[in-house]
Amino acid sequence: MHVGQLPLLLTAALLCSLAQAEEPRPEASATDSAAAATGVAEPPAVANDALLAQLDQLQRRLAASERQRTELSRQLETASEERENAQLARLRQENQRLKLQLKEAQASPTPRLLTEQQTWFAVGGGVALLSLFTGLIARGGRRQRRQWIN
Repeated sequence: MHVGQLPLLLTAALLCSLAQAEEPRPEASATDSAAAATGVAEPPAVANDALLAQLDQLQRRLAASERQRTELSRQLETASEERENAQLARLRQENQRLKLQLKEAQASPTPRLLTEQQTWFAVGGGVALLSLFTGLIARGGRRQRRQWIN
């Protein structure tokens, strides 16, 4: 048997079992079973009354369910509004705190990069480098014989 035919065979077997299955009957009430047992048919008016009573009961349950649903949705909206209000208040408080920190940071003077001693040291180093470069440039590219070596 080929592998490609296996799903087709399985589908056919499932369809055959569905074709042989019986559909479930709606549940009969106690009066229907009693009437069937005695062999006396119940008049249609009694069946209609039972259906109307069941319909009325279902409508009442539906109305009660609708009231409960509207009440629960109202409670949900209230809870979500309270949560949003709490979150909004928390965000506003944090915003105020951050604004205060910003004002404090802007009000404080910027710290100096170098102290006075470090500044004078840097100026002295700059003067030393400038004098070295000036001496090298003033000497030129000529080479002199050194007298003291001989």
